[in-house]
Amino acid sequence: MAETLILAGCGKMGSALLGGWLERGIDAADVIVVESFNDTATAVAERFGVCVVAEPGDIPPDTIPQTIVFAVKPQSMDDTVPAYARFVGTSTVFLSIAAGKTIDYFQGNLGDPAAIVRAMPNTPAAVGRGITVACANANTDDAQVRRCDELLGAVGAVSWVDDEGLMDAVTAVSGSGPAYVFLLAE
Repeated sequence: MAETLILAGCGKMGSALLGGWLERGIDAADVIVVESFNDTATAVAERFGVCVVAEPGDIPPDTIPQTIVFAVKPQSMDDTVPAYARFVGTSTVFLSIAAGKTIDYFQGNLGDPAAIVRAMPNTPAAVGRGITVACANANTDDAQVRRCDELLGAVGAVSWVDDEGLMDAVTAVSGSGPAYVFLLAE
């Protein structure tokens, strides 16, 4: 696998991303999905034709992923992230779409040298019409930023910010803003 992509979690947003990647030409043979829920794992394997494993320890030991995407719920991150620390320093970039989990959080769990991109896609990304805002840490090189941009672009437009502090405002506006409009309309 020349450019292995690991997707940790394949719920609604993970499935949307995976579908977008495959539509854009990523080879299913280059994707490993880590999904602990058996019914979801079976459905993902059947629908997308990718390799699905139950836990990070089941990833073949010779795998060196180009990108690891964390698409699990924020409350599951503490149990998920540390198992991927073995890939730090292998030119792997870690891309998270979990709300509220900062770059410092990931560096604390993966180690300071980790290349990390924090992204916040909004709900329309689930149907390929989203807007995602992303921020990369200083360890992330230009090629890794481009790779993450391409991956996130599979579900809509992508904008980058240098100040991670802006991510909270993005979450509030793109996540909660539409709810207020609908409340007013109601």
